[in-house]
Amino acid sequence: MMIERRNDYPVSLALTLLIAVQTITAAFFVTDVFGDLGDYERQPSSGLHLTIEAIAAAGLVAAIILECAYIRHLLQRKARLESSLETARGAVHDVIESHFDLWKLTPAERDVASLLVKGLSTAKIAAIRGSAEGTVKAQLNAIYRKADARNRSDLLSVIIDGLMGIDRLAEVPEDNLRDGQSVGAGMT
Repeated sequence: MMIERRNDYPVSLALTLLIAVQTITAAFFVTDVFGDLGDYERQPSSGLHLTIEAIAAAGLVAAIILECAYIRHLLQRKARLESSLETARGAVHDVIESHFDLWKLTPAERDVASLLVKGLSTAKIAAIRGSAEGTVKAQLNAIYRKADARNRSDLLSVIIDGLMGIDRLAEVPEDNLRDGQSVGAGMT
């Protein structure tokens, strides 16, 4: 299942244009401050104007530097998060596949189980696989039996427990198990 990614192009373009306008404005102010320095020697009364202009130019340059540093930080964080997400996706896939291996599912059962884990209905699974709903129901029953699960919810619970590192056997005291009762029975 592929997660749809947002198109960040308009935001990136807007930020790039904003920084470009700020850079041009800062260049104008800095150039103006240096130009006014020459006039200051001839006209000392413009000292307050020059000081305000210099502070504004310095503030604008500092803001541009901070914006660029923060955007760089955000891009690095985004890259780390995307990498972590990709690692997590792989780990989830590995846990699910290890359950399928443990249950010794046939290729057809693996296909059906994968679609079931994605939340698809029996009818939708049948349509995707091009088979009858009865065939899918039979395959689901075989999967439930092999996984020691009663139904879809119980099967997903087993897989989620595996993702969380929970051993279902360790959580059920032996005294609570009746003779012949399986671990998956009676647990939801």
